Amino acid sequence: MRKVIIIGSGPAGYTAAIYAARANLAPLVVASSVEAGGELMNTTEVENFPGFPEGIMGPDLMAKMQEQAERFGAEVLYDDVVSLDVEGPVKRVQLGSGAEHEAHAIVFATGSAPRKIGVENEARLSGRGVSYCATCDGFFFRERTIAVVGGGDSAMEEATFLTKFASKVYIIHRRDELRASKIMQDRAFANEKIEFVWNSEIVDVLGEDAVSGVVLKNTVDGSTSELALDGLFVAIGHDPRTHLVHGALELTEDGTVWVDGRSSRTSVPGVFAAGDVLDATYRQAVTAAGSGTVAALDLENYLASIEDAGQPDPAGAEIEGLPDAVRA
Repeated sequence: MRKVIIIGSGPAGYTAAIYAARANLAPLVVASSVEAGGELMNTTEVENFPGFPEGIMGPDLMAKMQEQAERFGAEVLYDDVVSLDVEGPVKRVQLGSGAEHEAHAIVFATGSAPRKIGVENEARLSGRGVSYCATCDGFFFRERTIAVVGGGDSAMEEATFLTKFASKVYIIHRRDELRASKIMQDRAFANEKIEFVWNSEIVDVLGEDAVSGVVLKNTVDGSTSELALDGLFVAIGHDPRTHLVHGALELTEDGTVWVDGRSSRTSVPGVFAAGDVLDATYRQAVTAAGSGTVAALDLENYLASIEDAGQPDPAGAEIEGLPDAVRA
């Protein structure tokens, strides 16, 4: 029986693991078999995480967080959670390998997934010119013409990064102004390889075996046109990964996990949320890390409340007769 299982290995998950491990809770971190480290594994240079004045590459930052968590006794498991049972005082986590783990507290820190455009040929051409990760696939587009869809910081970062490889990078945006921060806008505007396509949205992706272009619709006059491309990178936002808890945890109108005020406490006692899975507004590595801290402190208080109620040590046998304040 575990005291705590942390699902997710981004900044939120690993920060929660660091705090929980230092509290001698011996957390198990289920890090995923294919997406360990979260979205920062797909990021180039991170310039705004405190403590790194010269910046740090996203994968390097996550490696350091993992190393720090393991130093204090966290166990990292490269597997995928396929189902959760959070009813009752003992939470059960079923993994893709077939293994099942039990714990008295769960930190749900699964992050978010890239949002799709939603046009007919997008899925068919995914991996054949349609990509959601510039750092993963940029190398394959040397001296090619490509486009990035989006108007936020992620889109500007991806477009700027892709100019290292591509001969031409279009930024397609449905409005005539960007949401991105000024510094990210300035970098994109100053790059001679980048050209903006304003007031346009993609209504189809062209190509048989690989992307050959897109069909654009003008959001002002409704006219359509085609733009020849060798690749399309989608950077239009993310959706919280909540599929494991649909019907089990209360969600907000934004689709994020509901928590009680500024805490990490979800609608089910003993289950705590952290990071992008509860944050539809800020979605920064540093806010996710802070959220992981909150989750670790909340779960520590939760476990202490069980012990104070005269129950056995949470690392021991299954707890019976929980007080109403902590009953699922």
